Amino acid sequence: MLGNGLGKNKQPSLMNEYASLLGDAVLRHRTRTAEHAARIEAELASRVKSEFIANMSHELRTPLNTVMGFSKLLTEHEKRKLPDAEVVEYARLIHDAARHLLSVRDDILDISKIQSGKFTLDAREIVLDEILSACVSGLKLMAQEAQVELRFVAPYDLPHITGDAVKLRQVFTNLISNAIKFTPGGGSVTVECLRRSDNGTTVRVRDTGIGMTPEELAVAITPFGQVDGGKNRWREGTGLGLPIAKALVELHGGALTITSMKGKGTDVSVDLPPATASGQDADADHTDQRAFAQ
Repeated sequence: MLGNGLGKNKQPSLMNEYASLLGDAVLRHRTRTAEHAARIEAELASRVKSEFIANMSHELRTPLNTVMGFSKLLTEHEKRKLPDAEVVEYARLIHDAARHLLSVRDDILDISKIQSGKFTLDAREIVLDEILSACVSGLKLMAQEAQVELRFVAPYDLPHITGDAVKLRQVFTNLISNAIKFTPGGGSVTVECLRRSDNGTTVRVRDTGIGMTPEELAVAITPFGQVDGGKNRWREGTGLGLPIAKALVELHGGALTITSMKGKGTDVSVDLPPATASGQDADADHTDQRAFAQ
C-alpha cells in the first residue's frame, strides 16, 4: 500500500517536471525566434539607412554641382562674354536644380511628419477632375519630351469630394510623372476618373512601361526604398514618392493599390470616399454657382 502511494505521488512530480522542461524549451525557442527577428529587423533598418544616405548623397550632389558649376560660369561673364542665350540657359539649369533640391527637402519633411503623426490636411469640398486636369496639363511637356502619349478620361458628372486640393495634386502629379518616367518612348499613360456606386471616386493611372516584379513593388512602396538602386539612378529620386502618395491617400480615408507586371506596365488605383455631410452641402452650393456662372 505504501509503495503504491509513493508511485502515485511520484507520477504528478514527473509530470510537473516534464511540463517545466517543456515550458523552458518553448520559452527558449520563442526567445531565439524573437532575437532572430530583431536581428533581421535591425539589419534591414541599417541597410535602409545606408541606402537612404547614399541616395540622398546622390540626390543632393547632382543639383548642387549644377548650381555651383553654372553659377561659377556666370560670375566669369565679364572675363568671357557669354551669349544671352547661354546666360538664360545657365539660369534655367540653376533654377531647375534648386527646385529639385527643394523637392527633396519637402519629401523628407513630409514623410517625417506623416510617420510622427503630425501631418494635417486642409480638407474642404473640391472638384477632383479639375485637379487631375491641371496635373495632366502640367505634365504634357514632360510626356512630349519622353515621346509618351498622355491621355485623360473623366465623365462630366463626377461627384465632388472632401479633401486637401494641394496634397491630392501632389499625389497625382507624383503618380503621373512616375508613369511617364518609366514608360519608354512610343508608350502611353492613361489617367482615368470613375464614379463608384457608393458616390466615391476612383482614379486610375495606367502605363505601358517597364513594370515591376512583386519584390520590386514591395521595395517601391517602402520609404526610402529604391528599385534596382544601383541602376538608372537618374530615374529613381528619393524613394519617397510612392510611400508619401500612399500615406496621403490613406489620410483622406482612401486606399492606393498597385498592380504591375514586369515588361507590361503598371496600374495604380486610388479610391477616395464620397464627400462628408458638410462636403455634400458645400457641393450643392458649388453646383448652383457653376450653373449660375454658365
